[in-house]
Amino acid sequence: MRIVLDKSKCSSIGICESLAPEYFEVDDDGAVIVKREIVDDGALGVVEKAVAECPAAALALVKE
Repeated sequence: MRIVLDKSKCSSIGICESLAPEYFEVDDDGAVIVKREIVDDGALGVVEKAVAECPAAALALVKE
């Protein structure tokens, strides 16, 4: 699975970073950065939760 971030929707609240810090980071300017686009099988549940919890619906998972 691959993480897709729609920056135009992102509100930079940081829920994704708090749930999956190895995949998401809020930088010093307040923008969300996807640190790793490809999700490891062992982390899929955590990343799915981060995507589902995004209040702006700015994140998605797509199959490779």
